[in-house]
Amino acid sequence: MSIQLNRIDCFYGANQALFDITLDCPAGETLVLLGPSGAGKSSLLRVLNLLEMPRAGRLTIAGNQFDFKQAPGEKAIRELRQNVGMVFQQYNLWPHLTVRQNLIEAPCRVLALSRTLANARADKLLDRLRLTDFADRFPLHLSGGQQQRVAIARALMMEPQVLLFDEPTAALDPEITAQIVSIIRELAETGITQVIVTHEVEVARKTASRIVYMENGHIVEQGDASHFAKPRTEAFAHYLSH
Repeated sequence: MSIQLNRIDCFYGANQALFDITLDCPAGETLVLLGPSGAGKSSLLRVLNLLEMPRAGRLTIAGNQFDFKQAPGEKAIRELRQNVGMVFQQYNLWPHLTVRQNLIEAPCRVLALSRTLANARADKLLDRLRLTDFADRFPLHLSGGQQQRVAIARALMMEPQVLLFDEPTAALDPEITAQIVSIIRELAETGITQVIVTHEVEVARKTASRIVYMENGHIVEQGDASHFAKPRTEAFAHYLSH
């Protein structure tokens, strides 16, 4: 298994955001977290690279294991994040760096990659994500879709085993959404494990090999992509029909 969660509980102050979350995701799968606003999708995604710290339960991801009876150390969290990349909804690109500089910064600093190797890796990703012409531009001079592709490229520069996407097609027009969906499907063919938060059913249908449907911090239904055609719960069937 690339990802296993066992009885994860997560709180924001006194408010519980996730209740007894248990799921498995085999390596190489594309797992989509689907559900209405406030379902707990983004909280669960943030648990996967410990941007949110659960109060109870166990997490295994990309060979890293955590038991939340005790808080993990900084070294363990750093090791996790080297293997688990994240593409944020707001892109989070460094505005003072060019596209190329955004890509090579973390590999050079965190992985101690030489600038020559980092630039070679960047060139491949810029070409693959059709960004070569934008390598020397600053994020401010890119469209939303271009910034999203740069954010994906930057995460891939670390060669993670798992890639997390928080609403990757939010606020993008249909043509750009189709491009992002195409990139996610291409990545799935490379064997990387992907976890995608979305509320867009069509994006989920086109990308998911596994689905988790959530409401109010609980998993209501989970399984393979056959659940789209044959929902096992009334709640998921109702969600798909709207």
